[in-house]
Amino acid sequence: MKIFYSVLFCALISAISFSQEKNDKAKDTITQKRVRLDEVLITGNVKTDPVLTSISNNYVEKVVQPKNVADLFNEINGFSVIKRGNYAIDPSFRASQYEQLNIQYDGGTKAMHACPNRMDPITTHIIPEEISRIEIIKGPYTVRYGATFGGIINMVTHKPDYLGRGFQGKVSSGFESNGNSFVNMVQLQYIEDKYDVVGNAGYRDFGNYEDGSGTEIPSSFKSTDYGLRLGYNFTENERLQVHWRQSFGRDVLHAGLPMDTDYDNSSILSLDYKISDLGKTIKSLTAKAYYSYVGHLMTNYQRPSFMKMEASSAVEATTVGGKLELNWQPINKLNLFSGFDAMHIARDGNRTRLVKIMNGNPLPMPMMFIDKVWQDSYVDDFGVFTEAKWSVSQSTILTAGLRYDMVLSNIKDPEVNFAAMYNLKKRTENNVSGTISVKKLVSNNFTLEAAYGRGVRSANMIERYINHFTVGQDSYEYIGNPDLDAEVNNQFEIGFKGRSNLNSFKYAASFYYAAFENYIVAVVDENLSRKYMPMAEPKHPKVFKNLDEAYKTGFEAMTQIDFLEDFYFKTELAYVYTKNKDLNESLPLTAPFTTKFSLGLEKETYWANVQYNLTSKQDNISRSFGETKTDSYQTLDIRLGVKPFINVTFGVAALNVFDEAYNNHLNFSFTNQAEFGRIPITDPGRNLTAFLQYKF
Repeated sequence: MKIFYSVLFCALISAISFSQEKNDKAKDTITQKRVRLDEVLITGNVKTDPVLTSISNNYVEKVVQPKNVADLFNEINGFSVIKRGNYAIDPSFRASQYEQLNIQYDGGTKAMHACPNRMDPITTHIIPEEISRIEIIKGPYTVRYGATFGGIINMVTHKPDYLGRGFQGKVSSGFESNGNSFVNMVQLQYIEDKYDVVGNAGYRDFGNYEDGSGTEIPSSFKSTDYGLRLGYNFTENERLQVHWRQSFGRDVLHAGLPMDTDYDNSSILSLDYKISDLGKTIKSLTAKAYYSYVGHLMTNYQRPSFMKMEASSAVEATTVGGKLELNWQPINKLNLFSGFDAMHIARDGNRTRLVKIMNGNPLPMPMMFIDKVWQDSYVDDFGVFTEAKWSVSQSTILTAGLRYDMVLSNIKDPEVNFAAMYNLKKRTENNVSGTISVKKLVSNNFTLEAAYGRGVRSANMIERYINHFTVGQDSYEYIGNPDLDAEVNNQFEIGFKGRSNLNSFKYAASFYYAAFENYIVAVVDENLSRKYMPMAEPKHPKVFKNLDEAYKTGFEAMTQIDFLEDFYFKTELAYVYTKNKDLNESLPLTAPFTTKFSLGLEKETYWANVQYNLTSKQDNISRSFGETKTDSYQTLDIRLGVKPFINVTFGVAALNVFDEAYNNHLNFSFTNQAEFGRIPITDPGRNLTAFLQYKF
């Protein structure tokens, strides 16, 4: 690991020195241009972008409400969210989630969660208002951005406004009626030709919301965030950028988890460098390095179980990574990207239990126990890749990529019972993934795409090393398996998009089929007994194992009709079907069929839209995962926005207008709550919001 970062640092310094010597000989007689860093994966260039991609950024241009993290994904076709409360929310895409999705910031920066219950997923470590757009590559159709199993999500943060020089900024504030929630943010930036500085700070205070039946859901939280970005342009084709951000979550209630978060602190540092136009063959060199640390404390002090047992768990996660990539063009029609990357994930921490009642009897003197949560474990991934884009003709682009990952894993402080189950030792895995795709520009108004990708994912740290902890939707204890084989996704997809000659009608669709090998699930092992509270039910734990046969198939589709110059009507459909052949049931966390109808008006200074959301029932479930059938439901959202002055934006919204009482199929169930049985968490009822933003 240290060797990789030494090489990366030396390469970075060498490139800077080389370009500085080149710049000393040149005379700068024109205004500096800004070299584009590789923070954006999808640029809108049909000949160079990856196949089967999509971009969501309407929430940036048409701000009408204070956004929660969930709002960033709920509006994207094909996405659902896994909800444990109002804070710990994970995106799910086509029944892939967690480490099955390659989620990153700005083209590669990552921050892995410390909590085994995922109270602190990567989406909690940045304020939603800082994200300018979300890019999605829908499957393992590129090898350039790390090991990818089910797709890539790249959350792009706001960049400086280079159209102006000097001091600029914006302030914003928002309110939600359901929970009396407030959000506030300020961003300041100073731009010069040679350098730019951007800083932001935000504060969020969300209260408990009420569902459609008027029931208050424990979901409040507070968070404070700030960030600082420094950029320096050595020349018109060379840039170095440093980005530092911290996030502090406090007093977070998790309706669907056994404990609450006292604090969740994260720090993320990233360094990006790029030099372009190096010669006829060598087009550009990019380098990235990042570091993140998450410190997390969870307790049960406000839960019913506190009367029997006090529990607190302080855990930490460290993520370090980097990437070096060379873009070169040996011949005119062949564009190649070659490089290597690395990621190191380390976790540790303990749970302290003070047991007051045992087997139903109060203890005269409470007994204290220390449980190892992560058992001081780590996983390293070192990857090398090459991806080629060949312009077969003016209208046809062929892409092929190959990637090799060496994955190292080890557990350094195992519990006695875990060590007795396995022959623990440092393990090395060798994973090979690849992709081939074709993009055909049939006409100026129609594009056809087809792709095959082989995505490979080694088991995550929960699946490897968790030891008798409740980390699922059910009340089972889970046990990891360090000998798991890597999951393989063989995904095929075909898609098309087009528009009419006058752009009044737009359409897009994609259809996919994925055959899985070694799919990882947790299965009850009746040869083992639970470790904690041995008299409680269920008595047998679940152990992570590989499946032999599983698959998924589905589609997304969109049509949009523009009429009367400024009006539009849009329809979006998304469906996924999964099958676990070994257990003859669905794969876990498969979202139901969804349909969205939107009628809107867009003008330069005002806009409005009405969206009708239909979610079908889900009876294709995973009983082994603890899922139950979910009823269908419909909601209606109305949004209005206006720019009364050139630098002022004001928006209002009414969400779930008819106050529907419902729960999404992917919601966790209430856990360790005094007033709730073990039923799925219900979603917010009617919610009125307002948002005001001023730029200067």
